[in-house]
Amino acid sequence: MNKSLFEGAYAVCITPFTDDGSEVDYNSLKAYVNWQIDQGIHGLIFLGSTGEFLSTSADERVGITETAVQTAAGQIPILIGTGHEDTREVVRLSKQAESLGADGLMIIPPFYSTPTEDEIFAHFKTVADAVSIPIMVYNNPATSNVDLLPPLMARLAEVEGLDYMKESTMDVTRIRDINLLCGDKLTVFGGIMGFESFVEGAKGWVSVASNVMPQETAKIYDLVKDRKIDEAWELYIRILPIIQFVFGIWYVGGTKSLLNTMGLPVGPPRPPRLPVPPELQAHAQELVAQFGLSFPANYLA
Repeated sequence: MNKSLFEGAYAVCITPFTDDGSEVDYNSLKAYVNWQIDQGIHGLIFLGSTGEFLSTSADERVGITETAVQTAAGQIPILIGTGHEDTREVVRLSKQAESLGADGLMIIPPFYSTPTEDEIFAHFKTVADAVSIPIMVYNNPATSNVDLLPPLMARLAEVEGLDYMKESTMDVTRIRDINLLCGDKLTVFGGIMGFESFVEGAKGWVSVASNVMPQETAKIYDLVKDRKIDEAWELYIRILPIIQFVFGIWYVGGTKSLLNTMGLPVGPPRPPRLPVPPELQAHAQELVAQFGLSFPANYLA
């Protein structure tokens, strides 16, 4: 397995819904994928936290995966989130995503049972043994109640198929430590702070902000790869207001408010999430105007 198969800026994608949130808006989903590709994004990840995976039905998961894979048509990697509390369900969802053409999987650990390290290892190894596409292990202790520390990641990296990691904590020095422990057995993506993660040795960035600024987030990676660090830093700081707006509790609602304002109808978040309050919607409109953000209408034709 070529561990550099996935690298760069990946958007952890929203799921577009109709105005009342009752159905997936597949027309907007296709338009979104085509626009992201044309903007130069390096990869897309669907049905993660930002994609409201816990608020989608079994049929919708299939439809979202099929639409994303077929629209991308092999131009960029498509990863699918298959996290669940039950290992058997993760295996089922992962095999299903593979059969539908996904290029890889992103899997958060069981998030209610607070598993032990041995249980985490058995969980991920069971899934990895059941599929032949690579897995990105997703560490987000703020939401999963499980923290995949560097020594545990070194153990998981020994499992064939557990080739990637999304490290979503504020401690970017973990990326350094994971790289030192795992070497070329694991490719690490930052999950929050993009530029800082690259400096610590990340090969990619799974970004919420890429939903609305894919060209810029991809450019940051390209600049770092070309060792143009000062230019990358300047661009990162310039778009930081967008990154900060979609960080924290409003990462879904905030992203959707920006995209709706830009002209891509993605609907509201599904309950229990709520749309952003009026003051944040006003700020979203200010940011869209400030950065000149717009979604070209021709993609929706």
